Amino acid sequence: MKQQKETVLVTGGSGFLANYCILQLLAEGYAVKTTIRRLDKKMAVINQLQAGGLQHPDRLYFIAADLTKDENWHEAVAGCTYILHVASPFPGNASKNENELIMPAKDGTLRVLCAAHSAGVKRVVLTSSFAAVGYSINPRGHVFTEADWTDANAKLPAYIKSKAVAEKAAWDFVTGTDGKMELTVINPVGIFGPVLGEDFSSSIHIIRRMMTGEMPAIPDVYTNLADVRDVADLHIRAMLASEAAGQRFLALSGPVMSFTEIAHTIKTSVAEVSERVSIKAAPSWLLRVLSLLKPELKQVIPNLGVVRNAANGKAKRILGWKPRSNQEIIIDTAKSLLERGIVKV
Repeated sequence: MKQQKETVLVTGGSGFLANYCILQLLAEGYAVKTTIRRLDKKMAVINQLQAGGLQHPDRLYFIAADLTKDENWHEAVAGCTYILHVASPFPGNASKNENELIMPAKDGTLRVLCAAHSAGVKRVVLTSSFAAVGYSINPRGHVFTEADWTDANAKLPAYIKSKAVAEKAAWDFVTGTDGKMELTVINPVGIFGPVLGEDFSSSIHIIRRMMTGEMPAIPDVYTNLADVRDVADLHIRAMLASEAAGQRFLALSGPVMSFTEIAHTIKTSVAEVSERVSIKAAPSWLLRVLSLLKPELKQVIPNLGVVRNAANGKAKRILGWKPRSNQEIIIDTAKSLLERGIVKV
């Protein structure tokens, strides 16, 4: 039996990435505290963790804490050597007032960092996003790295701005402290991977819609991919490596993929849904016209034909990170949607 290691707080324990961080930490011998907004959601989280092979549930502790409120954060961070601050608000519907999304993201991050500093936490690993990296510079001919920043003053969707603002605020906070608490930031692209239940990342809905036939034609859209298991692994590597202090790390598995390539991978590798998966192209001009009638298409239009290439060499070089291939990620995601009954055969 492994000797118990330090205690780690994982914020937002009901989330997809947080689930995998908790599972890996417990498997490696850590005690884990996790926050959820309401304790009546505890069993739903435990059910998801059990689906992922939960080990040592006796080392897992739940605290009710909300990023928009001060209550219980000092209790949550007490006794923790490390914090993985994974929780973040995500837009359900676009708000007319962008600050309704931007300010909770910023204030929630600062609330956690302030409590962590007061408690003497050694290091916070913050989950930011590629959104804080890749949306200001013209992507044509550019390969994005950790040196790039999204300009929060540019005309961009509120979610993208919120990630840049919250991450900047985190770096500013740590710079203004006594230097005893370290910060490392992970900037994932779209997160895919095996689902544990109904609560999974928004990126996976792309694959779900392709598998159900809800995407009868494929838009000229491109994405980078990361596997949730690899992103959780990168958080833990960043938590432990002395070289990671004060650093950002892009989390992506490999080259950018078109939605057509993703659909083709599912069609040729997942026989159960092969006939449903379309690889027919959706003309961009038609999508632009339809977006006038269907508001849900409007967020697709700015991404038509846009390719954002990015590099993962820093995480590999400094942290020894070895992510899965894009094809493995897509196939594992699709098969898990079938296994969990989220996509019916």
